[in-house]
Amino acid sequence: MDRFRHEALAVVLQVRGLDQQEPRLQVLLKQRHRDPFAGAWALPSGPVGAGESLGESVRRHLAALMQVRELAHLEQLETRGEVGRDPKQRTIATAYLGLVPWTSEPELPPRVGWHPVDALPEIAFDHAEVVRDGVRRLRSKLSYTNIAFALAPQRFTLAELRDMYAAALDRKVSVTNLQRILLRRGQLESTGEQRTQQGRGGGRPAGLFRFTESRLRVTDQFATLRPGGERSARAKP
Repeated sequence: MDRFRHEALAVVLQVRGLDQQEPRLQVLLKQRHRDPFAGAWALPSGPVGAGESLGESVRRHLAALMQVRELAHLEQLETRGEVGRDPKQRTIATAYLGLVPWTSEPELPPRVGWHPVDALPEIAFDHAEVVRDGVRRLRSKLSYTNIAFALAPQRFTLAELRDMYAAALDRKVSVTNLQRILLRRGQLESTGEQRTQQGRGGGRPAGLFRFTESRLRVTDQFATLRPGGERSARAKP
């Protein structure tokens, strides 16, 4: 009987550069030091142990690179089993999507770093396709779930949230429409606190908000979030 290697992959995404007013959606990659694809970058991955679940496996491999508690959300993304995806041996891969809040700064080992999803370096195997699938999943779920909680800290201004959404969705976002949509869906609430704006904000105090839940749920299964001001589209169930 033929035996296949089964590995767990992690697409860990974070909006970075928000404090420098240059927010971009980025993915965690590790540079390979051996063939195949020596010198190229790859997603965190490793074999699934005989006595562990897929979720346990992906968390174990991530723990070698970063503090897993930095992850605010982790969900199964897809399974890939194309023949030849690993030139060394037949390998089945189950990928997970992980999200990290923009304020987190996990300590990373050498040869591990964050890379913009729209400017990836040379990527090993089919991992560039897996990254694209992870980004599509995130952008889709930003439309009909409260998954944005996993990209945000506990408290934030609406301007920060707008910039995060714009980076994650890769398009302009209206803060007024974003606030209206999220309040209507019950995702957002005011903390009653304020923060003095720095830089271009001119020192004006800004209200602080938080997400009402830190667990994934569907908020509108038929809606497509368009916080840039366009009318929401309706899709078939």
